[in-house]
Amino acid sequence: MMSEAMIDVSGLRKRFDGTQALDGMSFTVQSGRVTGFVGPNGAGKSTTIRVILGLDTADEGHALVCGQPYRQLHRPLRHVGALIDAAALQPSRTARNHLLWLARSQNLSARRIDEVIELVGLTSAARRKAGGFSLGMHQRLGIAAAMLGDPPVLILDEPFNGMDPEGIIWIRHFLRSLAAEGRAVLVSSHLMGELQDTADQVIVVGRGRVLADATVDELLAAGVGEQVVLRTPMPGQAVVALEHAGAQLAVRNHETVAVTGLCAQRVVEVLNWTGVAFSEVTTRRASLEDVYLELTGSETEYRAAAGWEQER
Repeated sequence: MMSEAMIDVSGLRKRFDGTQALDGMSFTVQSGRVTGFVGPNGAGKSTTIRVILGLDTADEGHALVCGQPYRQLHRPLRHVGALIDAAALQPSRTARNHLLWLARSQNLSARRIDEVIELVGLTSAARRKAGGFSLGMHQRLGIAAAMLGDPPVLILDEPFNGMDPEGIIWIRHFLRSLAAEGRAVLVSSHLMGELQDTADQVIVVGRGRVLADATVDELLAAGVGEQVVLRTPMPGQAVVALEHAGAQLAVRNHETVAVTGLCAQRVVEVLNWTGVAFSEVTTRRASLEDVYLELTGSETEYRAAAGWEQER
């Protein structure tokens, strides 16, 4: 059974100074799910989030939260919590006073402040000035602010940034727990590995429109599939032998070749038969990052030099 759509984005178009930032952006975010929102720089992610939160106005289309435009929500923190810029706070305020200021604007209790501070692990730093916080602590404070109204919808922009390994593990489990409670969680991130382990659904965007909207498993199944990574001091001879056996190959650098179309066992058999020396044959399954790069390859605003790509 399909869960309820808590964010509904339909046909958004937005132009800035002659640049088409959004070009028909459309998707929904369901309750009870973590939805990843990914795309290269200039893809329209930030503009879409700003339109959803009423910070920008679309030229066409609509963005609804809990069935209404954000600006029509009464006490919006009770409906949607957002982390957009964790550093956007008054540095001379303590963490607790920052949250108290937000809570008073929404008629929320002081007890709720203490609850969210404990929830994000900042109890020992609650009375410290936020200006002295690390980036990871800023992120935790921003998440606490997003949770103040106990909202059914969360929108988090790059929440993994600045987190140490313990913090990344914490936020991964935290996001999953929010979805398990029935909340709709939209997470914009460049860390594909974290989304692969965290998200249920992934929306891939490029140049202001949706390129793919599917579950992680569906994206992986439709991606580049299984590859065999070959390390050899004789890449030229390896390419000739494996192409003759029906493989498709990409030379990554002077000793590494990516092979598709043959399993690892068959690659070893061909190399042994033709006398091509090798030091490693490894099977590598497609990751969410592979699929993302495949989908957005032609949508990237800035591209590195070819030499760097070959070293990847």
